[in-house]
Amino acid sequence: MLLEGKKLLVTGVLMDSSIAFHVAKLAQEQGAEVVLTSFGRTFKITQTIARRLPTTPPVIELDVTNQGDLDSLAERLGEHVDHLDGVLHSIGFAPQGAFNFMEGTFEDVSTAMHASAYSLKSLAVAALPLMREGGAIVGLTFDAKFAWPVYDWMGVAKAAFESTNRYLARDLGPKGIRSNLVSAGPIRTTAAKSIPGFVAFEDTWGQRAPLGWDVNDPVPAAKACAALLSDWFPATTGEIVHVDGGVHAMGQ
Repeated sequence: MLLEGKKLLVTGVLMDSSIAFHVAKLAQEQGAEVVLTSFGRTFKITQTIARRLPTTPPVIELDVTNQGDLDSLAERLGEHVDHLDGVLHSIGFAPQGAFNFMEGTFEDVSTAMHASAYSLKSLAVAALPLMREGGAIVGLTFDAKFAWPVYDWMGVAKAAFESTNRYLARDLGPKGIRSNLVSAGPIRTTAAKSIPGFVAFEDTWGQRAPLGWDVNDPVPAAKACAALLSDWFPATTGEIVHVDGGVHAMGQ
């Protein structure tokens, strides 16, 4: 199986419609052992959703903006796994003010940057003591080459996120650890519903995608994540794999 014997940390499982949930599900089906993270008032929700996976995994506390959580992550993970082969970063947050580019405050923007961009580096560093050579970090992005409608400062945060991935690839490569992103088309997740005007993406993406696009199907993006977490991309790092029906390659 694709992930036989792998031990993976998966963040961002909130509902069974999320990409992260389907990565965890695929990973277990492909032979991996999975640990989930959650925090605060969503912790019990994640524990409930975790029971819908083929095997109920442990859920540990992790707020990627809390340095205490990050500093103790490796020790707490060590209660469940003796090492890590891969980490999925499926984390993003921005205050509502960040979705108005001209009026968003620096406080709004800094919160979005911390949770949605800097956290990729923070999570990688926190997991590093357990990571083995040949391991992989995979993150989820939304193509930051363009100024999208309504995405605004979250789009800027994603641009920083994509740059962070390249620097991680540079600094983790000598340790034998890869860092890559999957740029998924719009999926109707809990996070998407929090973006004002998200319907603008839903209405047009399928029309523009050469392969078509289903906003209710997170599985294609999850499969790409699973592949990047496997040993099948041993010489690929700093990359962004587009899983968007081909929209990224089309003219406006």
